[in-house]
Amino acid sequence: MDFLFNINVQFFIAAYLVGGIPFGLLLAKKFAGVDVKASGSGSIGATNVLRVVKETNPALAKKLGIATLALDALKGVAVLAAGYYAGVSESTLWAIAVLAVVGHCFSPYLNFEGGKGIATGMGVMMFMLPYETLIALVVWGIAAKTIRISSISSLTGVAALLIASFIIHPELAHTPVVFIVFILYYKHIPNIIRVIKGEEKRIV
Repeated sequence: MDFLFNINVQFFIAAYLVGGIPFGLLLAKKFAGVDVKASGSGSIGATNVLRVVKETNPALAKKLGIATLALDALKGVAVLAAGYYAGVSESTLWAIAVLAVVGHCFSPYLNFEGGKGIATGMGVMMFMLPYETLIALVVWGIAAKTIRISSISSLTGVAALLIASFIIHPELAHTPVVFIVFILYYKHIPNIIRVIKGEEKRIV
């Protein structure tokens, strides 16, 4: 058990556990009395919180959606910031970023189920690759306004981030970036299937 006293291991565990906190589920249950895992797409993310709560309380839905988005983005950043100020290496920071996303997508509090990881992924990427993430957010915003399908807009932004990372930082070891992108796309497979079938709902 001595390995638990290793600072890197402590941050790895913290990243996974903090990343796994299902803020969307908790907020929707606390303030709207609904279980987002049993409604809508079943996701714990901001989009499903907005969609489910909107059915009964549109004004509250917007607030809870924004709060979910912010908290999901910040939970990975919080552990990364702590690691950065503790002086851990860049490779450790990348591992923290990956584990925060894994924690959100495969939460230990939800029998290893979870959300789609976009907000948490964008949060950790903003910390690690701010310029690429800003590009991704611009692309996402344009796609959201034109396509108006949340999943496709998000995945388009993710793809833009990955491409930008190779252009802006060609010297970077891209393995953790590619791994995070893979997880995000993997979690969106049901959405991609619905898009192909023409069944994915548009944002209204």
